[in-house]
Amino acid sequence: MAFSRHIVVLILQLMLVPLAFNLCNAQGLKYGFYSKTCPGVESIVRKTTAQFISKAPTLAAPLLRMQFHDCFVRGCDGSVMLNSTKNNQAERDAIPNQSLRGFQVINGVKSALENKCPGVVSCADIVALVARDAVSMINGPYWKVPLGRRDGRVSIMLEALTLLPPPFANISTLKSQFASVGLNAKDLVVLSGGHTIGTSHCFAFTNRMYNFTGNGDADPTMDPNYIAGLKLKCSPTDVTTLVEMDPGSFKTFDEKYYTLVAKRRGLFQSDSALLDDIETRAYVKRQALTHGKTFFKDFAKSMVKMGKIGVLTGQAGEIRKHCDFVN
Repeated sequence: MAFSRHIVVLILQLMLVPLAFNLCNAQGLKYGFYSKTCPGVESIVRKTTAQFISKAPTLAAPLLRMQFHDCFVRGCDGSVMLNSTKNNQAERDAIPNQSLRGFQVINGVKSALENKCPGVVSCADIVALVARDAVSMINGPYWKVPLGRRDGRVSIMLEALTLLPPPFANISTLKSQFASVGLNAKDLVVLSGGHTIGTSHCFAFTNRMYNFTGNGDADPTMDPNYIAGLKLKCSPTDVTTLVEMDPGSFKTFDEKYYTLVAKRRGLFQSDSALLDDIETRAYVKRQALTHGKTFFKDFAKSMVKMGKIGVLTGQAGEIRKHCDFVN
């Protein structure tokens, strides 16, 4: 990958500032928002999403990440969907977003809804509904999604690079970035549980195995046996190989992520960092000991909360005709 971890850290230090999201806009969201303007919207979304997930269940992970990546940059406004133009590089092309997949699912749902009720349902709402449905379709939790988001018209690549929590973040950075969008330490550790599904490219964590402090050493917070297994899959310069984030059950939404983190087998530094804070460490150990007794309920609650970050409602933004382009 043509980027340096140190450069990204420097950009974060220079540019990351708390975002003044207008969380009051979330009051414009409500359940049954489209009951009169597009009845049956959720059944259409679910049916269309199921057509994709039934053929490719591994799409659930990037579709969940898509909402996360959307909401952390300019709020939940569908800006992650916008294509770059001749005069602007969009969020979608930022390094953290280049591993996202499933844009065709969002566009497929949008097309189905446009056929039923043109110009009514926003791409931002579709992203939120698809994330929920994709997770529930692989045995994860189901939650009610308040609707009424409108689509943003601005998407800037550099904002995604600086505002999305990086995989090498420590606990202080993670808590600060989550706090900047109105999420607390519990939301951080709960939403990190989304790493129970999906894969990652080796370059996101190879420094932990081969050159953690710049002296050719490994991360001492990582289980040595886990490191040995990862080295068999990833060379120091590997930029193409994909590794399961939750080995053994990366296709199923479950609580095993916390068992791995508790055993010092979290794939990313940001996973291991959850053990460096009293509150997040206690949550990790509690879910590991109780086999995720409250995880599904907690995850549903935090997803609803995250889905309200910086939303555009009322007359703000627009309802895009196509999710990849502004009107």
